[in-house]
Amino acid sequence: MTGLKRVFGLLNPETDDPAADKGLPRSTWLRRTLNLSQKEAVASSTMTATGDNFFNAFAIYLQASAVQMGWLMAVPQLFGALLQLLSAWLGNYLPRKPMVVVTAMIQAAVVVLLAALAATRPDNAVRWLIVLAVLYFSCINFIQPQWRAWMGSIVPQRRRGTFFAARTRLTMVASLLVFIGGGILLTMSARAEMAWLGFTLLFSIAALGRAMSARLLALMHDPDPRPHPERRKGFRQSMQQLYYSLHDKTFRDYSFFVAGMQGVVAISAPFFALYMLRDLGFSYLEYSLNAIASIVTQFLTLSFWGRFTDRFGNRLVMRFCCLTIPVIPLLWLVSADFYYLLLVQMVSGLVWSGFTLSTANYLYDIRPGKSDFAVYAATQSALGASMVFVGALAGGYIAAGSSQLVLAWQWLSGIGSSLFIVFCVSSALRAVIAFWFWARAVEPRLRRRPRFLQVIYRVSRFNAISGVTLDWLSVTRRNRSDAVPGNPSDNEEYHENDSDRPS
Repeated sequence: MTGLKRVFGLLNPETDDPAADKGLPRSTWLRRTLNLSQKEAVASSTMTATGDNFFNAFAIYLQASAVQMGWLMAVPQLFGALLQLLSAWLGNYLPRKPMVVVTAMIQAAVVVLLAALAATRPDNAVRWLIVLAVLYFSCINFIQPQWRAWMGSIVPQRRRGTFFAARTRLTMVASLLVFIGGGILLTMSARAEMAWLGFTLLFSIAALGRAMSARLLALMHDPDPRPHPERRKGFRQSMQQLYYSLHDKTFRDYSFFVAGMQGVVAISAPFFALYMLRDLGFSYLEYSLNAIASIVTQFLTLSFWGRFTDRFGNRLVMRFCCLTIPVIPLLWLVSADFYYLLLVQMVSGLVWSGFTLSTANYLYDIRPGKSDFAVYAATQSALGASMVFVGALAGGYIAAGSSQLVLAWQWLSGIGSSLFIVFCVSSALRAVIAFWFWARAVEPRLRRRPRFLQVIYRVSRFNAISGVTLDWLSVTRRNRSDAVPGNPSDNEEYHENDSDRPS
């Protein structure tokens, strides 16, 4: 631990922070830091819109096997969840700004290696891609807890809604424009039989975006640069809280449901891109537009679902999603028409938007009063990552076996694609998970949280490997008249976030 402190001490938040050196008043450094943060949103979006979104397409270009496609999704997800927990623990001992900046610089180097991989295309390129994907997603998840805490200490409460809404719009516009541009670049390079050059340029752009992001993060001010020893929780204490959290039946059923659904969805998640690019012969631009249809729908319908859950409750939305989520993979079997599949993606975005929001709200409602929400969220996140790991690996082996099955059983040769077997398996297991949870979804005693006054949300990542990742934050202050007397947890400021799921 002492060695790590020395390494991170190279970027001393008290001496290297320009605002701190000059002794600027709070209003000055706050305005400057918020402006830098908006610019950083555009720079980091340039990375996520290129680096994240074409991982699966790049693996297909490198002729990854179905099993390797499963590993490409499974391993980075598991390591990412572990690194998020590690980051939260290290935040008790190391200053968060150096943790964020140094990790961002490491991630930029990883993306440079991805560009080099695309340019050189060695014989074991897929294996290197999996290793680099692990490092890439580990960096993202390592940064996330510290970035949230950092921004939470910077943005004034009265400006959070406006600030994060503006930041989200910048992120969405930049990401979607770069995503479409990437699809056009890859389509043109593929037509010229130089797809390797297209991928090299894409990952080079991603590395440049992350390098600029790291520079902007280094220039931002951290008003709370040092960890607080009095807030530290020992590892044993945290593990005990995780253990006791699973003793609550409602929380246990909920966690197994969400984790189970994430796992069975991961069975088919890596193979929709394979189906579009290999079996249907979609161009990279058509592939990009298909993914964007789901992303934009989710973004636009979150507010609708927020108002709906306020009026009718989260359980009703969760039950609706239980009925519709198993049907989504089957819709891909109906037609291969490009415009039909765009409609399917919009339906998928609508359903997953409701699922994301209702399950996150439900988690808050079922936790006991005065409990540590972070512990409950960490438990659910760890279970989800474990199930995604298992599901993605299973999907890879099922996809590999489905091709052999079609060859062995002639009556299956009439199906449109051997991947339809993977879609059907995922659909059937989704139905099993949904049926199991249907009777166990109790309507909890609603704690006095605010109505859906404002949801600050952003699409932090979206790609064909891990699906859409929404990083959202509900922020408001409860009316004192709504607080429960004698319950400090119900008088606190409400700002909870975290929602990762494969699409």
